[in-house]
Amino acid sequence: MSVDRMYKYEGLGNDFIVIERPRGLRDDAADATLARALCDRHFGVGADGLLFVDPEQPSMHVVNADGSVPEMCGNGLRCVALHYARHEALSTSDLIFDVATGAGPHTCRVERGLGATDEAWITVEMAVPSLVPAEVPTTRAAPMVDAPTEVGEHTLHLTSVSMGNPHAVTFDALGADPRALQLALGPLVQALPIYPRGVNVSFVQPLDVDGNGVARHFKLDVLERGAGWTLACGTGACAAGVAAVLTGRAQRHQPLRFDLPGGPLEITVSDEGARVRMRGPARLVFEFVPSGRFAGLAK
Repeated sequence: MSVDRMYKYEGLGNDFIVIERPRGLRDDAADATLARALCDRHFGVGADGLLFVDPEQPSMHVVNADGSVPEMCGNGLRCVALHYARHEALSTSDLIFDVATGAGPHTCRVERGLGATDEAWITVEMAVPSLVPAEVPTTRAAPMVDAPTEVGEHTLHLTSVSMGNPHAVTFDALGADPRALQLALGPLVQALPIYPRGVNVSFVQPLDVDGNGVARHFKLDVLERGAGWTLACGTGACAAGVAAVLTGRAQRHQPLRFDLPGGPLEITVSDEGARVRMRGPARLVFEFVPSGRFAGLAK
């Protein structure tokens, strides 16, 4: 199948190339080659990953910039929701529809009536979080909630959460130069053998702690599998919200603000066994026609 048009979107700086293709034409080897070429920020278009969407049936298949395939991508899902919404007739009403993903279907609500059709705020009903070791997955026998874990010469307290993809969340204070330790410790956490399929690593700092140790505003930095340090990570913010509630640092049913390098996401963790809600922006950057070697790779 020849692709005659592609679309670049971003959600808080987490950027993707959207390609329309029927779901039955998936080719993992060819997709990986295309992702590495297109996502290269010096010799390609530049992106954190590719998002393949079926033009007839709302769906999302993600390929990271390194060619790997994650189960889920929250920021990517908002971009995909906007892509489908742009093909609908202009309306002042919100659009609500389900998008099929590798982690199951997710309901998206695209807020309309703001005048712009190339950007919108989008609410997504994300996955039901799981701490079950086999579902994260981890090799630990019991769920990890603030679990002391040796990482190099340091001990980090990790909470392991599945949001359809694996996350390790820590709230540990990292001294006078936290960014330097994040850069050093993030890859070490990803390499821990307790995460057999790798893991996304979230470093969280509460910003407005009250007298009971509870916050509603957090700073978040995420090291993603297959993409590295990103400006934003939707599932990472969801996992951080779940971890904050489980460890008593936040309350259920309250919107929590997570400030990522690319901007804020709003996360709401409700009852146990219920989906996590994520709200944030998405924007079309540009459309383009692939040419040269990219036209050949996209066939």
